[in-house]
Amino acid sequence: MSDNGRMRVLCQRLWKREDGSSGVEFALVVMPFVLTVIGIIEVAMILFADVLLEGALRDASRFGVTGQVPAGMTREAMIKNIIGQRTIGLINMNKIKIETLSYANFSDIGKPEPFVDQPPLNGKYDQGEPFTDVNGNGKWDADQGKSDAGASGAVVVYRVSYDWPLLTGLLSPILGSAGYVHLRVSTAVRNEPF
Repeated sequence: MSDNGRMRVLCQRLWKREDGSSGVEFALVVMPFVLTVIGIIEVAMILFADVLLEGALRDASRFGVTGQVPAGMTREAMIKNIIGQRTIGLINMNKIKIETLSYANFSDIGKPEPFVDQPPLNGKYDQGEPFTDVNGNGKWDADQGKSDAGASGAVVVYRVSYDWPLLTGLLSPILGSAGYVHLRVSTAVRNEPF
């Protein structure tokens, strides 16, 4: 038998054998399966962190509306402390951004400070136009909220921003950017009389 004939017989024998097929099938399926499982875990962790932040902010705002000032702490420090406790160590408190803005009414939230539009009449604030400094910081702001936890009866918006680090870079193009997912939660409450 020639070399071509032997090779043909060998190839036919290998082609008909099935004892290695499960290994080949496993090799084809395992990588997409592992990537799917990693993606599910990644998304679950992001959702868990977001829910923790929402609950922590709700609890912190409940404390904030009472106007209590603990001995040796400010209200803002206690609010940050509550958020740190409620997020069970998953959130790096050195990298979190907590913002409290107080307003007179709920209808004032997110509105700019009033100004007098002067020529050219463009409907937006230009440097030098007269304005009412609602928050008392000496400059015109696109949001008239005062940066504090508010006085008695004030409306306070609590905002928390945090860049959650992705465990892998697999979902970065879909869920976030530069290896992080930006989490942001907020709530608005009216302070109790105190």
